[in-house]
Amino acid sequence: MIFKGEVLAVSTFQWFEPLYTGGEFMSEREDGIEITFLGTGTSQGVPMIGCDCAVCQSGDPRDKRTRASIHVKTTEAAWVVDTGPDFRSQVLREGIRWLDAVVYTHSHTDHIMGFDDLRRFCDARNGTLPIFASPETMADLRRVFSFAFNGTAIFPGYVQPDAQEVTGPFFIGETELRPLRVKHGRAHVFGYLFLREGKKRAAYLSDCKEVSPEAAMEICGVPTLIIDGLRERPHPTHMSVGEAVAFAREIGAGETWITHLCHDLGHAATEEKLQGVARVGFDGLKIVV
Repeated sequence: MIFKGEVLAVSTFQWFEPLYTGGEFMSEREDGIEITFLGTGTSQGVPMIGCDCAVCQSGDPRDKRTRASIHVKTTEAAWVVDTGPDFRSQVLREGIRWLDAVVYTHSHTDHIMGFDDLRRFCDARNGTLPIFASPETMADLRRVFSFAFNGTAIFPGYVQPDAQEVTGPFFIGETELRPLRVKHGRAHVFGYLFLREGKKRAAYLSDCKEVSPEAAMEICGVPTLIIDGLRERPHPTHMSVGEAVAFAREIGAGETWITHLCHDLGHAATEEKLQGVARVGFDGLKIVV
């Protein structure tokens, strides 16, 4: 049966409590994948323009959320998943100077509109930058950023994408990425499972409402799950926090991090409600999986 997410009381769960200090979560594995949460916010970001709610006016820096994206780094390669409107400021904040690839989940504006800022990474590479996306997302990228794909702007200082359509698993360096087709409202988008030497390390589902049995089986028992949890109330295109936690329990995930949060959720209050069942991601958080 397709998981559609039932809202369950998180206090009924017994959950693995991750080692967490300061701004970083670090596993004991030294050869792991480092994941930086570049952004953890929903499509309008937090604070929202013109909003005076408690979260938008919060002084807690963890309540300042740019659009959802992650940076992934291993000993041999580095890439980002999605380039939203805040991509430039996220990269500057984290001091990222090099990318081996860019991976896209889907083509909604909050996930692609930083595409043109990839020009600097093409300059650093003195050439093209591999872009991985589903055929549907790649078609949208070609349409929205036609100047980059039509072969007329092959000059220094311009984006030079090397389009790689994703129809199955692929590798970046020694990390295998398996696309996970999930339902995001009426759209079908990609999440990704990261593996090293055939072993599951983490799954990233930034935008989803329903997960097919096939995708759920693919990530069953994943040690680290990063998953969409927009708010407490149900939403037609995103999981709620309760739905995300219920899904994590269903697949037997290890530590679980909530991302793509809106301004309904304050970081400290949500962490307190979760009681260690899952953790709330925030911009700048680094984990090693």
